[in-house]
Amino acid sequence: MPKIDKPKILVVNDDAASLLALTSLLDQWAEQSNYEVVTARSGQEALRQVLLHDFAVILLDVNMPGMDGFETAETIHQRPRSSDIPIIFVTAFVADEIDRLKAYQKGAVDFLFTPVIPQILQAKVQVFVTLATKNVELKRQAAKLSQRTTELMTTNKRLVREMEERRNAERKSHAKDEFLAMLGHELRNPLSAITSAASLIGLPGANTETVARARSIIQRQSQHLSHIVDDLLDLSRAMSGKILLNRQPVEMSQLLRGCYDTFRATGRTLDYTVELDANPDCWVEGDATRLEQITSNLIDNALKYTPPGGRIELVTRVDGEDTVLTVRDTGVGIGPDLLPHVFDVFVQGTSSIDRAQGGLGIGLALVRRLVELHGGTVSAMSDGSGAGSTFMIRLPRVAAQEKAAPEQKAAGESGKPSVLLIEDNDDGREMMAMMLSTHGFAVRHAADGVQGVDLAAASVPDVALVDIGLPGIDGYEVARRLRASALTQNIRLIALTGYGQAEDHRRVMEAGFDVHLVKPVQMDALIDAISQFPATTAK
Repeated sequence: MPKIDKPKILVVNDDAASLLALTSLLDQWAEQSNYEVVTARSGQEALRQVLLHDFAVILLDVNMPGMDGFETAETIHQRPRSSDIPIIFVTAFVADEIDRLKAYQKGAVDFLFTPVIPQILQAKVQVFVTLATKNVELKRQAAKLSQRTTELMTTNKRLVREMEERRNAERKSHAKDEFLAMLGHELRNPLSAITSAASLIGLPGANTETVARARSIIQRQSQHLSHIVDDLLDLSRAMSGKILLNRQPVEMSQLLRGCYDTFRATGRTLDYTVELDANPDCWVEGDATRLEQITSNLIDNALKYTPPGGRIELVTRVDGEDTVLTVRDTGVGIGPDLLPHVFDVFVQGTSSIDRAQGGLGIGLALVRRLVELHGGTVSAMSDGSGAGSTFMIRLPRVAAQEKAAPEQKAAGESGKPSVLLIEDNDDGREMMAMMLSTHGFAVRHAADGVQGVDLAAASVPDVALVDIGLPGIDGYEVARRLRASALTQNIRLIALTGYGQAEDHRRVMEAGFDVHLVKPVQMDALIDAISQFPATTAK
């Protein structure tokens, strides 16, 4: 507990003998009554002491030269800090009623007449010392109470914040649980179809048409699985800012027409009235692949939530410094409770419009993040359920660009490059080797990195397809060893990996690879990557 200062008594008297007499009496009881005595020889000195200390009571001589007791009392009580100090006038003269009235008007609370009777002095002083002590204690308790109140308010705020954080964490945890359950459902559906189709192909009684349909199902569902994985990886990379944009001038009206033509070619738009208003010269600077992904997601969203017979509008236009893409539909609309969260991920719960139709609920979240990476904004508008919805994207506009003439491809070599496939997964290695052989490539394959390096040295291929996650030595080390040998340093190296983030691409290229492909690789993309390297080495 902090030390409490003793109450102080100020004795003011210009006469040294009288001052000594009073202070001597007061000093006798100071230790017992727990107070201190301070003296002053004039009104001016008394005022200085009042500025320095708080006093329980002032014993003030009335008859002093210069500033007398009345003037001193009046000045003391004019100052806010000292206005409440009780003053007892000390005088050798019997005060008449006029003097008493004047004294009380100046702030006196009592009179003492000299010679002072010690018992009366002690009694009067003790009253004010006790009162001052209690006031000090009350102030201390009030300060302690104020501090405690502040601590309680701080604690309460912290508890409220922690409760809110816990509720948010529980909501997110619940939403993630739902998402994982939905993801399991979305993965099991195509896997079930693939398993059934594969079993059907192996049945003795399966005819040619049945086998062809089963193969078509396997191919279609495999693509669906690949899209799910791509969406998850894209969202993860986008949310962590690890997507690298290959920026170049892009004309959005042309891109919109290309996306629409793709949907029309697949028959997705047959049951809808689609109005395309692609105004020219809507240039932006961005990654054409990601901008196409944004546009396709919005068109797919409109088709998914618009009943057959509905209308969909696709518009590009210039608005000041912005290029604007708008996708408007007459579909199911968005309720007011969902509209503020339509671009959120992991917080949409069961009301997600994506999940309502069997999606993962991440398509629009991915759209927003990709748009933000391009320095743009995306907004959603709807008048409610059944009233359709509008999605609008704004991207910074750039000046119109000259259209480059189509690039003329040089005539290819007559022969195809030889291929070395290094892959530890037996089924994956066998299927890829068979597919490449079917397309006319000479293929040799190895099951691990050491065997692959040995095969490459024994018969140098034109191209090596190298899985990164190999046993023994990984794909990075395979690339380094091949580049370190004069015999194999000119082999074109293509990395095949399930890791597709920016850091993975950097590591692949630093290890010496020429191309980085992320599994699952479409066969057309793989053949294109291999075919860009001519057949140059001896077979």
